[in-house]
Amino acid sequence: MRIGEVAYKAGVSTRALRYYEEQGLLESERTPSGQRVYDASAVERVKLLQLLFTAGLPSRTILQLLPSIDAGYGSPEVFELMTTERARITAAITEMTAARDALDRMIDIAHNPTPEHCPALREPAWAPYASSPSSVA
Repeated sequence: MRIGEVAYKAGVSTRALRYYEEQGLLESERTPSGQRVYDASAVERVKLLQLLFTAGLPSRTILQLLPSIDAGYGSPEVFELMTTERARITAAITEMTAARDALDRMIDIAHNPTPEHCPALREPAWAPYASSPSSVA
C-alpha cells in the first residue's frame, strides 16, 4: 500500500507517516524508485499511534511500549512506564481542570458583575458629597 493510501485510510497526513517512520514507530519497504510501500496492517498501526499520541504519550514512550504491544505481553518495566505516564496525564488533567474552573469564574463575573469585581459598579467617589447636608443650600 502506498503512503497516500495509508494516510487516507488512517486519517493522517503523509507527513505524519514520514515522522512515524523517522521515530521508528512505523516501517515501510522501498520500491526501486524509492517510494514507500506499507503492509495493510500499517493502517491499524497508525490508528493505534494516533490514540497513544492523543493520550499525551511522547513518541519516545510509545517506542518503548510498542514491542510489548506487538508481543501481547507486558513486562514489569512496561507496566511501570504506563503507570508513570498515567500519573503524568492525571496531573495535567488536574492542572487543566483548575484552569478551566478559573476561566468559568471569570466568565461568570463578566456575565454577572458585582461592585466587588467591577469598579464601574461601585458607588462613585462624589456620592457622599452630593447627599451631605452642607452641600444643600
